[in-house]
Amino acid sequence: MKRLRGATVGIDQGNVELFSEFASGGDMWVGSGSRERRKWIEFSAIYRDIPSVHLSLSLWDMDSNANVRADLTAENIGTKGFDMVFRTWGDTRVARVRMAWIAIGEVMGEDDWDLY
Repeated sequence: MKRLRGATVGIDQGNVELFSEFASGGDMWVGSGSRERRKWIEFSAIYRDIPSVHLSLSLWDMDSNANVRADLTAENIGTKGFDMVFRTWGDTRVARVRMAWIAIGEVMGEDDWDLY
């Protein structure tokens, strides 16, 4: 558990269309086996330390004639951003995905000085 000082807690969030491949015939829609899409998400402010990041699906458009498989992961989390990652495998056919995210962590306070 991270313990944060109340006055310096920063919460950032977003909702991102990660991909839409059904119209273009991309491999998430017509392919099979292991597939991955990733996107760099930049925070609106720099955190003092690595924040906690949570991902969720806000839209998924999947073929109902195949198994539905999805793995959502936040990777390479740093103070400036992270990689949003969606993975699937096997016969799953994914037309499009939109993912929501939230980051919570400590930010600089108004009275903090950054001395070098």
